[in-house]
Amino acid sequence: MQQREEKQLEASVDSLISRVAHVKSALHSFIYKLENEYERLTWPSVLDNFALLSGQLNTINKLLKNEKTPSFRNQVIIPLLLSPDRDEDLAKLTEQRVPVFSHEIVPDYLRTKPDPEVEEQEKQLSVEAARIGPEAAQKQIQTLNKLCSNLLEKLNNPRDERDAESAAIRQNKPSFNPADTNALVGAVAFGKGLSKCRPPGPVAPGHPGQGPMMSGGPTLQQVTIGGGSGQQAGKIPSSIKTNIKSASGSMHPYNR
Repeated sequence: MQQREEKQLEASVDSLISRVAHVKSALHSFIYKLENEYERLTWPSVLDNFALLSGQLNTINKLLKNEKTPSFRNQVIIPLLLSPDRDEDLAKLTEQRVPVFSHEIVPDYLRTKPDPEVEEQEKQLSVEAARIGPEAAQKQIQTLNKLCSNLLEKLNNPRDERDAESAAIRQNKPSFNPADTNALVGAVAFGKGLSKCRPPGPVAPGHPGQGPMMSGGPTLQQVTIGGGSGQQAGKIPSSIKTNIKSASGSMHPYNR
């Protein structure tokens, strides 16, 4: 009887190892695609990989829940030999992840309960959950269900409908003001809306660029150019005067 149970346990462990190896291979393939083929990876391909992993995990769950599978919870693993030296067989079996089986790593690999820190966090969450009254908990549940329902409704809608809704929203809410755009184009192209100002102060007769302007011609306004104490306010430097004179051309009365 005992030999039969041992053989059944060994066969179950081998089957489980084989299923886990398939999951591991699928994960390696998917991670490789994400890291090296992300430019050519499409969303349907990602969904196919997730579906493959989900199916393999469901197969493992069915295997564990099978009546012929012995309960692994009743099996106890006892380390017979602990050594700080490197074990080549163990490293090969674990793909170089566990090169030694020492007192330092055994508590982590053979742990059957969460870490003390994790247990403390779970206790705090349980205490906080107990503080919430039934009415408040019911309201939170209803709010969460409503959010989930709205999200599922949006996900279930066809993509064409979502695109149409997005296009309608963009058309109904323009990102610019047409009046401001037309005013800016008119001001830049035709000078529409710009004020015609004369330079302040007396106009020196015969000075280029400061005589009477032609009707309808462009107007220039002197500005104060910051400089040293030797420069007068409102006086245009000679370089700018030369540019203004050449730009005004035959439109100026002294250049006709």
